[in-house]
Amino acid sequence: MYGRYGVDSFGKFTIWGSLILMLIAGWTHRGILSWLAWAGIIYSYFRMFSKNTYKRAAENQKYLLMTRGIRTFFYRQRNMITQRKTHHIYKCPSCKQKIRVPKGKGKIEIRCPKCNTRFIKRS
Repeated sequence: MYGRYGVDSFGKFTIWGSLILMLIAGWTHRGILSWLAWAGIIYSYFRMFSKNTYKRAAENQKYLLMTRGIRTFFYRQRNMITQRKTHHIYKCPSCKQKIRVPKGKGKIEIRCPKCNTRFIKRS
């Protein structure tokens, strides 16, 4: 594999997408889906063994730019879930800025760092 491009995010996406297409083709007995699945797998292997690393990296960057919004949404959701164990997350009533407050402090006054609005919440 020396000098070859290898596997990246776009390659993983095309392999998983092709495998899902192959499963759907097996259930529905559609020949065209099977052909598309095989084309996707062949393209993925072509990308893995390619020596044109600059072109493959440019393709991966384009894929990452297109999926940036989706990936950041899920990253933020996962982050919020892990922080809920130790913190409360409130929104400022005036500017809707999210504010993170530690749990277990009782009734506290929170000051919004963006608009300096003060409001009272239970921690």
